[in-house]
Amino acid sequence: MQIMSEHTLGSSHVPLRDLVTDEIRQRILTGLLPPGERLVEDRLAEDLGVSRNPVREAIRVLATEGLVEVAPRRGAAVARPRPAHAEELFDIRMALEGLAARLAARRRDGAALARLRTVLDDQRDADQVGAVADLNTRFHTEVAAASGNEHLHQLVGPLLRRAQWVFLQTAYTRAGESLTEHERIYAAIAAGDEESAQALAVAHVAAARRSYLSHVAAQPAT
Repeated sequence: MQIMSEHTLGSSHVPLRDLVTDEIRQRILTGLLPPGERLVEDRLAEDLGVSRNPVREAIRVLATEGLVEVAPRRGAAVARPRPAHAEELFDIRMALEGLAARLAARRRDGAALARLRTVLDDQRDADQVGAVADLNTRFHTEVAAASGNEHLHQLVGPLLRRAQWVFLQTAYTRAGESLTEHERIYAAIAAGDEESAQALAVAHVAAARRSYLSHVAAQPAT
């Protein structure tokens, strides 16, 4: 799949490196590039229809985000989620997403609620793991946006990208429960129930943590 050539970049007003970074990131977050997959610059450049330079730059950016690991003489590969890092991520999410849900319920904005309803409807119809993970992230992003707190929204964004990567590990088994929990969070926000919205959001992240840790414990030792 080609992104665009350097010759058409000017019309988009978006640096080619950013386009390539977004595409590779999305492939990692949806599982098209699974953990451990080697990232060969020539192959990616040909696949995306660009030169090696933006691919190399994109790999550096993704390495700073923790999605890619670069080892001497081995090159770059998609990183494997580390349980300790995932635990830290869950701790932060419980605090920030609980607050986001509380503030969203306080605002009870009609347009924000409509966007959340659309995401939930799409999530119910999704049947591919990558799409399920993507919609899961969209729901949490919309809750953060519905909070009306721009600082909180900006903080949550990068966390949710990493959370999607973690969620992808259990998406098949967790999708149904996750949707049910999302519906409850939505209902509390729509009702303007701040306490319930926050409690449900925190419980939702706690359930995701338990699911992920169970998944990790079931993996064979390496």
